[in-house]
Amino acid sequence: MAVLEKIRVKFGLAISIIIALALLSFIIDPGTLQGALQGMSSKYDVGKIAGRAIRYTDYQEDVERFTTINEIISGSSVHSDQQQRQIRDAAWQSLIDKYLFVKNAKAAGITVGNAELVNLTTGENPSPVILQTFGGPDGFDPQNLVDFVQNQVPADESGRLQTFWNYLQTTVSNQQYYAKYGALFTASAYQNALEKADIVAKNNTTANIDYISVAYPYQEDSAVVVTDADIKKYYKAHKKFFEQKANRDIEYVVFEVTPSAEDIAAANEKISAVYEEFGATTNMKAFLLRNSDRQLSSYWYKAGELNTVNREVNDYVFSTRSSAPSPIYSGSENTFYTVRVMDTANIPDSVYVKHILLQGNDAKAKADSLLGVIRRGGNFGLLATQYSADKGSMADGQMGNIGWMTQTYMIPGFESVLTAKVNDPYIINTQYGTHIVAVTRRTAPIAKKQVAILEKAAIASKETFGKYYSQANRFASIAGHSLEGYRAAVDSLGVYSHQINVNEGTSSYGAIDQAKEVTRWIFDAKKGKASDIITVNNNYFFIAAVKEIHKEGTAPLAEVSQNIRQRIYFERLRDVKTAEVAAKVEGLGTLEEIAEALGVSVTNEPDFSFSTTGRGSDPALAGAAFAAAEGALAGPVAGAMATYYVRVNSREAGSFFTDEDAAQQASQKAQYSTQLVLPVMSRIGDVKDNRERFF
Repeated sequence: MAVLEKIRVKFGLAISIIIALALLSFIIDPGTLQGALQGMSSKYDVGKIAGRAIRYTDYQEDVERFTTINEIISGSSVHSDQQQRQIRDAAWQSLIDKYLFVKNAKAAGITVGNAELVNLTTGENPSPVILQTFGGPDGFDPQNLVDFVQNQVPADESGRLQTFWNYLQTTVSNQQYYAKYGALFTASAYQNALEKADIVAKNNTTANIDYISVAYPYQEDSAVVVTDADIKKYYKAHKKFFEQKANRDIEYVVFEVTPSAEDIAAANEKISAVYEEFGATTNMKAFLLRNSDRQLSSYWYKAGELNTVNREVNDYVFSTRSSAPSPIYSGSENTFYTVRVMDTANIPDSVYVKHILLQGNDAKAKADSLLGVIRRGGNFGLLATQYSADKGSMADGQMGNIGWMTQTYMIPGFESVLTAKVNDPYIINTQYGTHIVAVTRRTAPIAKKQVAILEKAAIASKETFGKYYSQANRFASIAGHSLEGYRAAVDSLGVYSHQINVNEGTSSYGAIDQAKEVTRWIFDAKKGKASDIITVNNNYFFIAAVKEIHKEGTAPLAEVSQNIRQRIYFERLRDVKTAEVAAKVEGLGTLEEIAEALGVSVTNEPDFSFSTTGRGSDPALAGAAFAAAEGALAGPVAGAMATYYVRVNSREAGSFFTDEDAAQQASQKAQYSTQLVLPVMSRIGDVKDNRERFF
């Protein structure tokens, strides 16, 4: 228990996600992977990895396993939507590792032997995963690991700790495969002396240039013609450019249920009806449970923190010395507040805590005895070494030291340490056992207050709910399940219709979250169909219509022909305009003569380099500036934005780019190559992530 508590307090829920998704810096976020590689397998598959179909039921087993791991670490079975997404991503990443990455690493000749794995887990050279999980604030404590493996895991009849230990061993092994595979790339990024000297010289060179530019016109030139045959030819040669995820063009209307004036008045009346009782009650916790949308909190607020609730509430709390309730304030989203100051004290933001954890039937008696010894001058650290069940608390090298704690970084049950006297040990009981606790240091105390907030939000009544549902139902009736009917309903009822493109991962529509049910209907529907009422979050009524269906794979020519036409048009326009410029200045010998003939001015860049912004960001101009001979005129140069003529007046070699900069640049390139490992493997292995259909 002590070891698990250290893990929970130190790392929280995120540790298993961190271990699973951030083994090494070159592992990309699975969200990026799914965005690039999502595809279709069968209807009931969440994806495919290296030819292996990932069934929904199999994937869910992994999700449940990672959920168990997070519950062990966090001590909580409650997970937010974001945490559930992280757990699902961790489960998917584990499948990528199992069926794709590790197999490819082994095929490359990489191995992680049993002896190596033992050394990385319980041996002399523990993996960072083990160090992070079982280490104290000042380093790894092998006793924590020994106690966990030899005592806690065998004693756990549920098998949950064995699941966690298996997970850690697998993670350590996978991390080693990633490290070795990545080393192949970093070691191959060797930069010899000649390469380094060349890179340093080029990056230290600046040029003094004069140039003129003739921008391409924005209006369409009728002389530039692009035929259907041109478009088809380009499409055939560049199909890979037009790969797409499945998506839909849709229209939708939404009817939001908002409280009526009568509902708002009713909320005000409810809070007013219990206002006097709020000021007189001696059992605030029970009162707020019965009457408030916000329950009692033991949090100590300092000035300004209550602005997140309501600015008037904050101003009242920190301007009054009274325990009487504040006036009733009206806040955003039709919410009413009144607040009562429960306690005022000078409280530090953080305190340095040490403890001795005692467990067993005699814990209370032993705690009383040890507390007496400590108060008579006994050495706290030595007693912690001898008696404490928590062998992992060793901040700053002293056994028993937990370290700095705050209101948001707190072991459950330790809240009293914030108001405890310095160097005055006392006993507290938590779910983990009996503790002798001492605060040895604290930050400067500042004025803080504990408050009770009576909060009441206006809620739409049944009548209000029915009114909006009736409006949505009338719209759906006119729409009659067709796009044509939907548009007729928009016209006849004067409702605003949203027009957007969605993919299978879309879960938010504007500011409305958790609307995945709308997306599921859209991807099950046929083109030209409109939905019945789809209720979201119990206060939004959607009616959606499908305008166009875009299947996964290569987009049809008809869908991309306009984009292709624009691309070809611009390429031809660039060539035509560059030729026109060349014809106008034929025979002219100087940049100034060319500028006059074209009606443009000469621009000077005294310190032009590859990093120069503005026109210098055009690669064509940069190339000309560093390829042309000094004093010579280069052009016409067809750039991305304009046609250029360039004259290099001089070049100068500096010393601002060093050998160290070159080495860092090479290292960054090697790092970038390692970041491509998993995406390239996934593309070759035909990885398809279809989880968006189900979650």
